[in-house]
Amino acid sequence: MWDDDGIRNLLLRMMEAAIAAADPAEALARHLPEKPKGRCIVVGAGKSAAAMARAVELAWPNVDLSGVVVTRYGHSVPTDHITVREASHPVPDQAGFDAATEILRVVEEAGREDLVLVLISGGGSALLSLPRDPLTLADKVAVNRLLLASGLAIGEMNRVRRRLSWVKGGGLARAAMPARVVTLAISDVPGDDPADIASGPTVPDPSATRDLSHLAAMLGPTLPAAAREMLLKPAAPQAAFLADYRLIAAPQISLEAAAEIASRSGVTPLILGDALEGEAAQMGIVMGGIARAVAAHGMPVRAPAVLLSGGEGTVSFGASSPGRGGRNTEFLLALAQTLDGHPGIYALAVDTDGIDGTEDAAGAMISPTTLDQAHAVGVDPRKFLAAHDSYSFFDALGSLIRTGPTLTNVNDFRAILVL
Repeated sequence: MWDDDGIRNLLLRMMEAAIAAADPAEALARHLPEKPKGRCIVVGAGKSAAAMARAVELAWPNVDLSGVVVTRYGHSVPTDHITVREASHPVPDQAGFDAATEILRVVEEAGREDLVLVLISGGGSALLSLPRDPLTLADKVAVNRLLLASGLAIGEMNRVRRRLSWVKGGGLARAAMPARVVTLAISDVPGDDPADIASGPTVPDPSATRDLSHLAAMLGPTLPAAAREMLLKPAAPQAAFLADYRLIAAPQISLEAAAEIASRSGVTPLILGDALEGEAAQMGIVMGGIARAVAAHGMPVRAPAVLLSGGEGTVSFGASSPGRGGRNTEFLLALAQTLDGHPGIYALAVDTDGIDGTEDAAGAMISPTTLDQAHAVGVDPRKFLAAHDSYSFFDALGSLIRTGPTLTNVNDFRAILVL
């Protein structure tokens, strides 16, 4: 019943449905607030920021619109009234600093009759980078590199980011007072906590008074001194403000869209969760065990079935030098070794923004012949996994999935098909 082309097509259709369900143009129009009496100042940050800004322009053609958003290099779209800046992700740069400074200035000019519409999506933490004094941009870059290599969960990373920023942890909303502030957000974090989506520029910081010394210790002796001092003491008291926060797209919605495609194709979907976290390689080992149980025992679901999951894995470099690749390809490489060519099990894993890590691929796909293909071209999966070089492994096999920037981001999408 199933041939390789049909299996690949089904996995790709599930991926495409998951990404389409997070399309900012369709989702945003359903959640816009009442039009303002005064101006509408649009600001935002994230990989979807430009696409979201354009969606606002199309939905409100007769509203006095202005403002600035910042997105990742290569993720811009043309706009008529809202300025789009581009900056670096995942490591901040001067362009992101300049854009954050401009955005802060724009919202500070908002009046009581104005609406400040804040467009937030994944990647906003790095793109909206305005470090608190006396922290410098160079310090912020150093901290960010430590965070990316630390293996910390996204919530722990964002506690650090909020403590070190003028705009995160509600800073942007406080700067916009007394204007009305409405946030439209696409979630890319496990649990969809607004404080963690782009580190919460328009919601109060729940960790503002916490002792974060344990995180300073985990980041090690090369943590810049100014950052260490900030983490060792609570932030200053914060002014209260109202947070009108509207989630327009989230991982669970995308997983349900993929599940619908599977059901229509005669495959039983099982959503394992939209907020899975942990080491990507360990996830691959665990999910490989679950897939084997489905194949052997029909538990926790009978084949043909697909195991769907979202969330955000992590990759801890440790003493090894980071190779080329992201958490989704690392997950797949560990999964392929765990399955060891098990017949009838295929998988796909991608970052829904189209970029897994820092390379040009969204993710990859594996099949029962993946390890045989690797042997045929002379690549050792164990060595590539140890070097965190999963991108190069799948590139050698021609198994990478390249979507280009999708202009949305609801984090990782994983599908394991058991036939």
